[in-house]
Amino acid sequence: MSPTPRLALAAVLAVLLTPLPVAADEADELARRLIALRGEVEQLNTELDLRREEQRATLLGLNQQRAQLDADLNRQQLAAREARDRLAQAAEARTGAGVEADALVPVLTRALDELAAGVRGGLPFRTEERLAAIEAIRLDIESGRLPPPRAANRVWAFIEDEFRLARETGLHQQTLTLDGQPVFADVAKVGNVMLFWRTRDRRFGQARRAGRGWEFVEITDQPALGQVRAFFDSLDKQIRQGYFELPNVLAESGSR
Repeated sequence: MSPTPRLALAAVLAVLLTPLPVAADEADELARRLIALRGEVEQLNTELDLRREEQRATLLGLNQQRAQLDADLNRQQLAAREARDRLAQAAEARTGAGVEADALVPVLTRALDELAAGVRGGLPFRTEERLAAIEAIRLDIESGRLPPPRAANRVWAFIEDEFRLARETGLHQQTLTLDGQPVFADVAKVGNVMLFWRTRDRRFGQARRAGRGWEFVEITDQPALGQVRAFFDSLDKQIRQGYFELPNVLAESGSR
């Protein structure tokens, strides 16, 4: 082989065996990207684990809240059934034994006392209005304007209204006391255990137990505020059924 071809072959081999700087730079860049991606994956896994724990805690709280709601509703239903049974027994005793209608008066009076106590201790929804309705029946009975049998029907009608309130979720209006001042507001009521309010200047809040009574507290926590706003928006659109996330008022009240 002549010297010229040998030199050409040596030059080709030298080029093939020399590392390409561009390929090395690309490999380094890929390695850096891979490390960065691994870090992002680990961070996402950590965030996912935190979200799962938050969801478990939220679900536990919702289950506890639902159990409390069911227990309160059962107590109200039991009280209504007991009042109905007492009225039925009194009416049966009057019919069977020929007792005068006046014998119903003490039974009706006790039923009205129990209803008034339940309204005062229950959710502060139109409390004065409901107490006034009870007192109107009482005055009609005591004055003799309302015969006892008709009074029994009025009392039972009031009990059925309370029963309906215990099941109802809806939007109403009433006057609240906020910062010592009466304020007319929209109220979103969930049964007889949860109540949220909205003023005309777009403040939102909730009814929260304070000792043996209730207080109207403004909501400032942003996640809770968003939940209550969304709830009012749904009620404004006549959407009363579905899945709603609401602040855990029962847990907050119980922790006071």
